[in-house]
Parts: sequence; structure tokens; C-alpha cells
Amino acid sequence: MQASVHSFDLETRTGSVLLDTGRLLPFDAAVFDASSLRHLRTGQRVSVEVEPEDPETPGAHLTRLWIVGIGEGETIR
Repeated sequence: MQASVHSFDLETRTGSVLLDTGRLLPFDAAVFDASSLRHLRTGQRVSVEVEPEDPETPGAHLTRLWIVGIGEGETIR
């Protein structure tokens, strides 16, 4: 799934993305650190994986954030 970066704080390495559906989802430092990225800018297109809501942990959240071709296991197309 694709999204646009809505906000990013380099100091805390946290931010949020806006899905193409219009839904705003936050991401934490662990998700950003696993991305192998050094910085994000507002409006930048990224690929994301979202874990759906479940009764024990309400609210969908990002489990992965990346840019195709950047990071471990990613090939430039």
C-alpha cells in the first residue's frame, strides 16, 4: 500500500502518513529505524504495511515503512 508522509520529527524519529484513502496513521521510532532511511520529508511517497485494528489493540498502525529500492532486500527497479 502507498501513502504520503504527513509529518516527521527527525529528533524523535516519529511521524505520520496519510493513506490514499485519506486516513492518517502515526508511526513510531521502531518502524522508522527498521526502514533503513535517514530522513523523510512531508509529501514524500512511501510504501507501508498496516496492521488492522483488533479488539485487544484498538487502532490500525504501521508495521513497516519503506521506499522501493532503498534498504535491505530492496532492489532498484
